[in-house]
Amino acid sequence: MKYFDLNNGIKMPMAGIGTYLLSPEDAENAVYEALKCGYTLIDTANAYMNERAVGRGIKKSGVKREDIFLVTKIWPTEYENGDRAIDETLARLGTDYVDLLFLHQPVGNYTEGYKAMERAYKAGKVKALGLSNFPKDRFDNVLANCEIVPQVVQVETHPYYPQTELKETLKKYGMGLMAWYPLGHGDKSLIKQDVFTRLAEKYSKTNAQIILRWHTQVGNIVIPGSKNPEHIKSNLDILDFELSDDELKEIAALDKGKRYYNMAIEDEEKAFMNWNIDFNGQP
Repeated sequence: MKYFDLNNGIKMPMAGIGTYLLSPEDAENAVYEALKCGYTLIDTANAYMNERAVGRGIKKSGVKREDIFLVTKIWPTEYENGDRAIDETLARLGTDYVDLLFLHQPVGNYTEGYKAMERAYKAGKVKALGLSNFPKDRFDNVLANCEIVPQVVQVETHPYYPQTELKETLKKYGMGLMAWYPLGHGDKSLIKQDVFTRLAEKYSKTNAQIILRWHTQVGNIVIPGSKNPEHIKSNLDILDFELSDDELKEIAALDKGKRYYNMAIEDEEKAFMNWNIDFNGQP
C-alpha cells in the first residue's frame, strides 16, 4: 500500500473503498469483502445511512480495528451539536475513535462544527480532521479561525478536473486531497479516452485501474465505491505498475475544468439544512 503522510504525522492509505449510495446490506458486504482482500481504508458518512452496516462489516471481517483507517463525516444539521453527533457516530460504527472525520458540507454553522471536531481530536476520539466540498472562501475561513489545521480535504477530482490550483494550496499546509468521483462519475467519455485504453493494454490493466493509478501517483487519495467483489478487488490492484512522466503529462492534458457536481452554495444551504434525518434510525 502507498501512504500519504498527513501534517500531524499520521500515515493515511492512498487507496480505499467508498460506501456512498450503498444500502446497509451492500455496505456491510462491501466492507467485509474489501477488508478480506487487503483494503485498510474505509469511507462512510452520517448521510450515507450505512454507518452501522460499516461497523458490522468491520466486525465480521475479523481485521483488527488498529489495522483499519476508518473515515466518516458529520452532516450540517449536526454541527451545532457536534459533540453529541460525534459520540453518536462512534456508537453507530461500534468504535471509540475514527481515524478521520470530515465536515461533510460547507453550510450551516460549520465553524462550530469544526470546534467540536477539534475537541474530539484533543480527546482522542478523532485522529485527523477534514473538510469536504468547501469552496475557497469557506476553506479560508476555517483556516483563519481554527486551532488545529485540517489534515485532509475531500473534493471532486478526476482527470477532467484535477484540482491543480487547490493542490498547490494544500501543499503549503501539508494537507492531503481525497478524491470523490475519481472516475468522473462513471463518464464513459472520460474512462474510454484513448490514452487510458492504450495504457490499459500496455500494462494489462483496465481503463479504470489506469485512472486510479494516476490518482495515487499524483498524490490523491482515492475511494472508489462498489458492491461487486470482483470490482472491489480490481480497484485495489493498481500498485504493481507505474506510469511514466510522459504518460502523466498526457493525462494532465485532459484537464477540461469539467465538474459533474455543480450545485450553487446557496442552493446547498437551502437543501441540506432542510434535511430532517434520524441518523440513529439507520439499520
